[in-house]
Amino acid sequence: MTRTKQREQAFFLIFESLFSKEEAEVPELYSENVEELGDYAKRLYGGVCEREDELDSIISSYSKGWKLNRIPKINLAILRLAIYEMKYEDDVPASVAINEAVELAKKYSGKEDSAFINGILGAAERDM
Repeated sequence: MTRTKQREQAFFLIFESLFSKEEAEVPELYSENVEELGDYAKRLYGGVCEREDELDSIISSYSKGWKLNRIPKINLAILRLAIYEMKYEDDVPASVAINEAVELAKKYSGKEDSAFINGILGAAERDM
């Protein structure tokens, strides 16, 4: 399974966890009802869940004029995933994480959201 596909799986898990009280159940339910999860998807999901507060702090610092609760949940999931990859996945260049996040936004989010996500991630990349 490609990294792009596993990244998309991780995005689905992160998005779903925004609505679920039991983070541990989300991957299990996905595997049972959608498809088997890749190891990279599991690692990304676990890392994002583990560092959620830190990731949200980074997102907040670059989303000037936007409080976290105003950012659509779909975009928040994309941003958390991309920032986690940029910061903690040494074998993923930041440009790849940003490009993949923009593609997810184009596919699953609103018309102008990909530019918003690209802007936040581009600013974060310059400071990492």
